[in-house]
Amino acid sequence: MGTALNKIEFRSADGHATSLSQYEGKVLLVVNVASKCGLTPQYDALEKIYEKYGKEGFAVLGFPANEFGAQEPGTNAEIQEFCRMNFGVKFPVFEKIVVKGEGQHDLYKQLTAAKPQAVKSPDSSLEAKLSKMGLLTGKPGDITWNFEKFLLNRQGQVVERFAPDMAPDDPVIVKAIETELHNR
Repeated sequence: MGTALNKIEFRSADGHATSLSQYEGKVLLVVNVASKCGLTPQYDALEKIYEKYGKEGFAVLGFPANEFGAQEPGTNAEIQEFCRMNFGVKFPVFEKIVVKGEGQHDLYKQLTAAKPQAVKSPDSSLEAKLSKMGLLTGKPGDITWNFEKFLLNRQGQVVERFAPDMAPDDPVIVKAIETELHNR
């Protein structure tokens, strides 16, 4: 799993340095998460797909971010408590990082560069709603909102990007995960 993406360091919720290389050989769904967002209930579906496919070599990795409406104001400890108590989250949720704009973490610079466009549901209205409220900001390729998802194959390469309002258990995402799990 020798991609440059896998060498980028970030921190666990308790402050220890780590990287995607820790998940070598696994299919990964990397998601920027938030506790006070209308999409926060996606934690439930994220946990369910993590439990369903975990034994097959799949992991969900959550990265709390506060760039969208200040919807992740908590400390790392508060975020962990929220995830456990409200959604029974067992997948790793890391230290809060910046996923868009000034101070953007290198992990998200690489993810967005690798896959500048997200797959969207045909009936999605999220971008229109955000635009109407003046919340659709940044440049093309930027993370749109909380719960944007990146699928990485077993070699650590970004194979797809999914819009924030596509539920983790959407058939399109599930099919993409299953396809990568069966590619050895």
